[in-house]
Amino acid sequence: MSQVSEIDLKRLVLSNTAFGPDEIQTIIETIATDFSNYRRLREAAAELELAELSPSLRVRLGVCYYLMGRYERALETLSASDGGAVAQFYMARSLFGLERYDEAIHGYDTAAKAGYPADKCALARAEALRYRGDATAALAVLDQLFGPVEQTADYLYQRGATVASLGGNPSEAIALLERAVEIAPTHPGALFALAVENDRRGNDDTALQLYERSASRFPPHMGTLLNLGILYEDRHRYDHARRCYQRILDVYPNHARARLFLKDASASSEMLYDEDAQRKRDRLSQILNVPVTDFELSVRSRNCLQKMGIMTLGDLTSITEQELLASKNFGETSLIEIREMMITKGLELGQFAGTLPKAEFDLSPESLTPDEQILLSRPIADLSLSVRARKCMVRLGISTIAELIRKTGDELLECKNFGVTSLNEVRERLAANGLRLRGD
Repeated sequence: MSQVSEIDLKRLVLSNTAFGPDEIQTIIETIATDFSNYRRLREAAAELELAELSPSLRVRLGVCYYLMGRYERALETLSASDGGAVAQFYMARSLFGLERYDEAIHGYDTAAKAGYPADKCALARAEALRYRGDATAALAVLDQLFGPVEQTADYLYQRGATVASLGGNPSEAIALLERAVEIAPTHPGALFALAVENDRRGNDDTALQLYERSASRFPPHMGTLLNLGILYEDRHRYDHARRCYQRILDVYPNHARARLFLKDASASSEMLYDEDAQRKRDRLSQILNVPVTDFELSVRSRNCLQKMGIMTLGDLTSITEQELLASKNFGETSLIEIREMMITKGLELGQFAGTLPKAEFDLSPESLTPDEQILLSRPIADLSLSVRARKCMVRLGISTIAELIRKTGDELLECKNFGVTSLNEVRERLAANGLRLRGD
């Protein structure tokens, strides 16, 4: 498909000429060749929004919305269009993008009945079945396809990805995906799936090259850009990682993981060692460890603090004024005395309140029920962590949930490329099982 100029791209969207699969593919290829043309697509959509929309123009606008990742708007617009084959197919594609797989499967059937190419609808239906978690049904759909379609990159990609999902012969899956890439070197799905297979086997350099090739396509594959960003971060190429996440957000502004990963990558790139900041932290640590007995306090204040187990200035930063006043024989006079003492050291009562570690889990076998022992012996894979978090678990030598909850949040954060986003993810997965990290 030849590339069109930026003027032709807008004309292709806005004109009254034919608008079907070939024209849509031309738009996709044009933007894939030069991503700056994505702005032309948005401009064309903006002009359509201001026009008096006929049913056929609604098809064009709906497809534009789909290509821009605005799936809800695409559904709304296409539902009010001419109801033709293109409209039905891209309604199904939008449902797929919204992860409404059952509706998408029905939508592809409707598109086929309306005249959209039956093989394309069948391949899309197989993809939706696979994403729904029914790879066996997906394979059954593919088995029903015969003839020239079996030699297309789309078919080989879907079959390879399905075989991989079924956990079948890895060599067969890779061979199918490699054949798809041989036929269509720029096929985004096949490149992504082949990259994932290499990623799983630790072939990071090969995976990186394949992810980069897949990322050059449009619309961008979310898995490609997310995984590529993570690999870039592994290599400390934070600017490249940020661009991956930003590309997702350019098309899908509300993509939560991309937004969080972008924040993580930005923070990692700014984590330069600051000697002055480290000196300040060391100084604060020294101050917080100063015993309260070093100060000339009244007998009443000293006795109250001793009864409460408050031994250092750090202890005082972790307790509020209200908690001190609640102690027997501790009054306003003692509070003022201690407050003034803290001020001389640049501290405040309660400034670190709520950060004391909670009681930790007792992981001794005799303290655990059989169900608890089974839960803690489960592999980390059962938590369904993201690629980034899983890789950090491997680096830390953590293979079971029991090993994970023996770690503190700070210990996990010391692992390369394990940021606050990944830490929050781990905490959420543990909390869903009634668990927490040591010190949380």
